[in-house]
Amino acid sequence: MLRLFLLRHAKSAWPDGVADRDRPLAGRGQRGAGAIGAYMAENGLVPAVSLVSPARRTIETWDVATRNWPPHVPPFFEGAIYEASPEALLALVRRQTGRSPLLLVGHNPGMEGLAALLLKRAHRAKVLPKYPTGALAVIDLPVDDWNGITPGQGTLERFVTPRALGVAKSDGD
Repeated sequence: MLRLFLLRHAKSAWPDGVADRDRPLAGRGQRGAGAIGAYMAENGLVPAVSLVSPARRTIETWDVATRNWPPHVPPFFEGAIYEASPEALLALVRRQTGRSPLLLVGHNPGMEGLAALLLKRAHRAKVLPKYPTGALAVIDLPVDDWNGITPGQGTLERFVTPRALGVAKSDGD
């Protein structure tokens, strides 16, 4: 059994004149990433391998989320995650030879689409139609090799959002 964590970057800011790839986290995103990271650590959801999009908001999500984790391996910054289709993300996951659990920190619509692609039909409604910023899906896959993953075989072990952890929108975010 393999376990996959899909973490959508936390809420980002939209500063004028800043390219999409360079957008930072908003204040709410900082709080949301911290809450999700604390939740992951408290619940033993620390990945063995992490692949993070090179966009600033995903790197900041990783940095804030992991700030108080126990010692862990550094992430791999994977350009293929940025603006990737669900099928491209699945191909990336299938190419992994590393251990489980595997964490992807990325963007929508890719994260939402990959979750929909991997999950059994009965589990999809828990993450769709909206996969909010900062949300974490934990998906169990009944295979022993990442290359053996096929669509529709994943079980949603849990789906957690910053809002469910008490992170609310504040004025100015």
